[in-house]
Amino acid sequence: MGVQETGNDENKGTKNKYRRMDSELTDYGNNDPEVVQYNQTQRQRSKRTRKYVFACAVFASLNNVLLGYDVGVMSGAIIFIQEDLNITELQEEILIGSLSVISILGSLAGGRVSDAVGRKWSMGLAAIIFQIGAAIMTFAPTFKFLMIGRLLAGVGIGFGVMIAPVYIAEISPTISRGSFTSFPEIFINLGILLGYVSNYAFSGFSSHTNWRIMLAVGILPSVFIAFAIFIIPESPRWLVMQKPSR
Repeated sequence: MGVQETGNDENKGTKNKYRRMDSELTDYGNNDPEVVQYNQTQRQRSKRTRKYVFACAVFASLNNVLLGYDVGVMSGAIIFIQEDLNITELQEEILIGSLSVISILGSLAGGRVSDAVGRKWSMGLAAIIFQIGAAIMTFAPTFKFLMIGRLLAGVGIGFGVMIAPVYIAEISPTISRGSFTSFPEIFINLGILLGYVSNYAFSGFSSHTNWRIMLAVGILPSVFIAFAIFIIPESPRWLVMQKPSR
């Protein structure tokens, strides 16, 4: 019994000695007006920070909308592309399947690029590359130009899809990191839905025009990303990684 009592005393002493600071604030906060005001300020600051990080996560996840939108819109646009440009079934398969292959290559290159120039500027670069590719596809007069635009768009999508989850994980507080890092997957499905809606909305136009409008609409998310680059912060982890070399 003596040993148990000693152990209990030691445990109590250890508990009191290493008690968390937030528990002390909770214990004495009701009696100290300064501590109460400090706690309220911290809670308000935490809420503002979480809202800001939420907005940053949404903007970063727009890259994933591009992937989902391309998958969804091509399912309907390819019908009108075949009718307008008179492409063969083999060319249809190459046009649709090439995006996945090129996106893999873009993802592989995106890691090194993001380490070199930063997470947010890599997302901006991905948006610009996609915009160029989407613009070429929109005005493509032949299958060759359509493929060039498709390949550029695939590189941009691969960049963005790889970098967005990394950026979100590095800026998110621990309490909400799990929910925020799920945004990219949610936005992929949102992009697929928007692609189907675009197919339905513009299918009534002529076959020479409707598929071009469908592909051009995909530029809008990348435009929002380009503007958001000047608002959202750089990844704190990337800044810390660059500190020794600066």
